[in-house]
Amino acid sequence: MRRFSASLLGLLVACGLLGAPSSGSAAADEPYPVPYNFLPYAVLGGLQNDAPGTNDWDCRPSKRHPRPVVLVHGTFGNQATNWQTYGPLLANEGYCVFALTYGVDHTGGPATELFGGMDRMQASARELRDFVGDVLVATGARKVDLVGHSQGTLMPSWYVKFLGGKKHVKRYVSIAPLWHGTQVGGVAALAGGAFGASPDTAVPFCVACGQFSPDSRFLRKIRRGGVAEQGIVYTNIVTRYDELVLPYTSGIEKGMRNIVVQDGCDTDLAEHFQIVADPVTVGHVLNALDPQRRKPVGCELVLPFVGGPPPA
Repeated sequence: MRRFSASLLGLLVACGLLGAPSSGSAAADEPYPVPYNFLPYAVLGGLQNDAPGTNDWDCRPSKRHPRPVVLVHGTFGNQATNWQTYGPLLANEGYCVFALTYGVDHTGGPATELFGGMDRMQASARELRDFVGDVLVATGARKVDLVGHSQGTLMPSWYVKFLGGKKHVKRYVSIAPLWHGTQVGGVAALAGGAFGASPDTAVPFCVACGQFSPDSRFLRKIRRGGVAEQGIVYTNIVTRYDELVLPYTSGIEKGMRNIVVQDGCDTDLAEHFQIVADPVTVGHVLNALDPQRRKPVGCELVLPFVGGPPPA
């Protein structure tokens, strides 16, 4: 798998899709460069154990940023592939940043062990609970802020609602969330009972995928009594071009702050993947994490999957 990633990385370089980080990159005096191109840097992440800037267990939160940020990846992602933008970005901003890989399917050997987000979300939520506990002990903080992408926006709600996470989370920032499930790829049809399948076990090798059905037991229980938990500040950031969360409005939920990227930037064409490396979305995330230092969010041309054109 890593040999495949290395070959694909070489192809991306040869095609000019992987160059220096784009114009929104960190300044030269900052410790980590920040790329805004999802696909090529996700491939690069496949060659790494951690995203740059993450999992420094000696990091101590500052007065300005007293809570560590825990990054929660999406389905078939991991702690390195999903966070090549937000790991270095948040570390440069002075946050203690941590990322885990959860929900790994160990039954398929190396073919599946690189990818996370495949197990039942209840089990993954227990992994998140344990990881947050480790972060709190290591940093001495009382609470964390969560930044999730895709499944990483939904799975943590089980931790918050049913595993004691409510008292440990202050801000919950969701990129491409699916609070109402998704109809993509026939998952809902399969999960609705075709071939005698259950919504929670319908998709082979990815139990979590079946749980994305709007009718799954998981989602029904999460939504019972309302999704938002008192005391937690929620922000949802969605894109109209999301090809996996259908409809994209599934990520909009009452009792939370909801942001549609294109409402403020119609040249941002980021879809489900590029939104996690999107410089426009970055502005919204930074404002959500630190609203007292809110800054205007810019607008630029952002292409699907690859972000902006490679630097000259």
